[in-house]
Amino acid sequence: QVQLVESGGGLVQPGGSLRLSCAASGFTSSVYVMSWYRQAPGLARELVAAITRFEGNTNYADAVKERFTISRDNVKSTVYLQMNSLKLEDTAVYYCKVTYGLGDVAWGRGTQVTVSS
Repeated sequence: QVQLVESGGGLVQPGGSLRLSCAASGFTSSVYVMSWYRQAPGLARELVAAITRFEGNTNYADAVKERFTISRDNVKSTVYLQMNSLKLEDTAVYYCKVTYGLGDVAWGRGTQVTVSS
């Protein structure tokens, strides 16, 4: 089992920045993909960015390319999402997800990001 705890959300003005963190605990040695998703009110949950734990290969949604950066610290078992040039449409609950073991997944409880002037 893997447990996840997100932090770093909050209220920010358009154009501002936030950094989200997701700390994993438990059977973290079996994690091989770490991802961030988001869900805005009335919309489906969508992939924002993903990173492979060992190679560090990354993938981004088109809407966040050039603005968001995903990174990981394998020693701390933590994945980060640096969000710059935030827009109103980035407002959502952001969830951390990891894939581990034989394809099991674990989700965090989410952290609210609100972009508003």
